[in-house]
This record gives sequence, structure tokens and C-alpha cells, in this order.
Amino acid sequence: MLIWTPAQLAMLAKVVDLNGFSAAARALGVPKAAVSRAVADLERTLGVKVLERTTRRVSLTDAGRLVYPHARRVAEEADAARSAIARLQAPEARPLRVAADPTYGRVLLSPLVPRFLEKFAHVPLEVALDAQQLAAGAWDVAIRTRPPADVRFTQRLLGAPPALLCATPAYLQQRGVPERPDDLRTHDLLTPDAAELPEFRLLLSRGSQRAEVPLSPKLAVDDPAVLHAATAAGLGIGLLPEFLCRQGLVTGRLKPVLPEWTVPAAAALFALYPAVLESDPRAQQFVDFLAANIVPALALAPAPRAH
Repeated sequence: MLIWTPAQLAMLAKVVDLNGFSAAARALGVPKAAVSRAVADLERTLGVKVLERTTRRVSLTDAGRLVYPHARRVAEEADAARSAIARLQAPEARPLRVAADPTYGRVLLSPLVPRFLEKFAHVPLEVALDAQQLAAGAWDVAIRTRPPADVRFTQRLLGAPPALLCATPAYLQQRGVPERPDDLRTHDLLTPDAAELPEFRLLLSRGSQRAEVPLSPKLAVDDPAVLHAATAAGLGIGLLPEFLCRQGLVTGRLKPVLPEWTVPAAAALFALYPAVLESDPRAQQFVDFLAANIVPALALAPAPRAH
């Protein structure tokens, strides 16, 4: 009895993803004949054709479209295993790859990179502020919010940025300055949690006082850079990480709203790295450095003195 193997599925996925047997063979480092034989054996085992072959391209049959998602998962796991072994076998042979969300990376990570390189000159870095690369997992250390629950990765909490409410002077002049939390109901709110729609409940505190204001945001999005841009454009009152507002507050382009009230911190920031790198001193040095230095950057800046 013929038995299909995970290797056959992985090769099928590579052929489809790279649109050809030759490209798949080069990516896998095996002869083209081995890839062709693996796909042919898979088809014999399944009793159906999974690929239509022409001189220019390959395409999935109806049966192949059913098989491909499973083959793709096998290929991803195989790629992850190869990557893990490469990290384990030659940790010093290449730079430590660091990926971060562009918003957090530019403001919080970028200033720390030169300081890390000064202190750890023997650890070269390859830094990518790229959301797509972050999602793809092509990194050794990732700086991100809301990391997935995955036993293959170790998480370390770096901190949660303080948040505040702010708006442009023009918006506040046109719509009025809120004097108490309940006044926010009559304003356009820009908030970070799209999952809370249609109703967003904003919690505020002032000493022993607590206020909970149900709101229907004008804009709710999980990208703080988009929220900051919308706030700076005068579209409403933004609930933003404080570090994104510092320059605008100093220059007067943004004004704090209900500054005597405290709002919950923004989404917590984590360092994430493959569990296989727990024994890699370079990864540990970098994560330790972030944990020791990124918290001050997340702390609230001192309020500007009144003139």
C-alpha cells in the first residue's frame, strides 16, 4: 500500500508557491527529479491529480486546491524547523534579526539600537521596521503588542505605554473643551480598539474618583500611527500612547484633554523570541537591554511648565 509523506506535501506546496519544479528544487536544495517524483508519488497515493502542468506554469486541480492548505502548513513547519536548526548550529554566523511594528520601532526601538551596539559591539543587528516581516516570523527577536499564544516562542513583557486624550486646538475651539468625562459623549472620539464597536467604554480615574463613559467612536483602529494622524488632522479627540503625542504637545499642535484624569495604558509591549534561542546569549543580551531601557521611554514625560 502506498503511503504519502509530509515531505511530499511540503514539496507540493513549494512547487505551487514558487510556480515551478525547478524553483522548488533550488529552494529545497534537492534535485528537480526528486521534487517531480515526490509530487507524482503523492498523486498515485491519493488517486487523483493535484497539479496541472504546462510548459510555462503549474496550477492546482480541484483536488489540489483541497490538499494545498494542508501542504502549506506542513511546508511552513518544515521551514520553521530548518530555521531553528540554523539558529542553533551557527548563532554567531549572522546578525541578530530584530523586527518591530513601524510605529513602535521608529519611536522606541530606533534610539536604543545605537546604545546597544556601543555596549555590545560583538553583536551585529539586522533591524526591520516592517509589519509584514513581523507577521511572517522572519526574525530572532520581535517587538510587538498582543503576541500570539504559541509554545514555540518565549514572551517578555517590556511595559505598557501611558495613554492620554488629546486633540488639536482648532478642533477644541470649534467643538468646545470637555470639562468632565461625560462631556466626551458629544465629541468625536478616535480610539484604538476596533473590537469594542459599536460601543467603546472609556474608563477614567482622578484620585479616588472613577468614571466610565460609553462611546461610539468615529474611528477605531488597532494602528496607533493611524490614530495619531487622524488626531493631528483635527478629526476628533484621540486616545493615544503618550510617546506619540510628546512632540505635538510641546509644539502646541496638540492639546491634552481632561489632563487631570488618567486613562488606561495603551496595549502592552512584548519582546518575543523562539524558545530555541533561550540559550543564545546574543538574544538574551538584546532582550535584557530592551527590558532595562525601554521602560523609561514608555514613562510619562514631565508636564511642561506654565509660562
